[in-house]
Amino acid sequence: MTTLLVIAKEPVPGRVKTRLTPPFTPEEAAALAEASLADTLHTVAATPADRRVLVLAGEPGPWLPPGFEVVRQCAGGLDARLAHAFAQSDGPTLLIGMDTPQVTPQLLTVDFADCDAYFGPAEDGGFWALGLAKPDPGLLLGVPMSTPVTGAVQRGRLVAAGLRVRELPRLRDVDTAGDAEAVAALAPGGRFAARLAERNALRGAGNCATSPHRPAAKR
Repeated sequence: MTTLLVIAKEPVPGRVKTRLTPPFTPEEAAALAEASLADTLHTVAATPADRRVLVLAGEPGPWLPPGFEVVRQCAGGLDARLAHAFAQSDGPTLLIGMDTPQVTPQLLTVDFADCDAYFGPAEDGGFWALGLAKPDPGLLLGVPMSTPVTGAVQRGRLVAAGLRVRELPRLRDVDTAGDAEAVAALAPGGRFAARLAERNALRGAGNCATSPHRPAAKR
């Protein structure tokens, strides 16, 4: 009986993906966040699970597919909000965020038969996935978040608790413009890649429209 948790923010300009600004406008960054969230949720919807829960800061939108329970995020730091997310489940649970639109159902299909925890490291030093056979919010409280050592500290917590930890592949979060381009290339058929390509095409067309005309060189 597996629960899949997605912790996310409503994609509102100025509140999400602020590290993309600049070069993206707040509206463009929010559009990319919405596409990333939609890709993630549709992947979760396609993954075998008994429950699918969106732990949300904000309001649901048309990007939310059917089949999800929606739970409000609690107040506090990210460690408290992640701990609260795990408190929504009392059986085997895998939690992911909204920043890895390249995830697949295969990556999210986990089996706790011979392990107690899953850990998905992120390239920036954090983690993109955390799975617990027996959810314990205390394993997350006090872990320093959004630092280069977040993942190492969190994994250390699991090991110190005597849990058998299985590693998931290392993935890249979308935090910067460079991340956006790299992740879009990994999942070229997704909504995120399409939204980024649309934005780049519009910017390119705008640059052409405003560029001064240069006459051909005389021979």
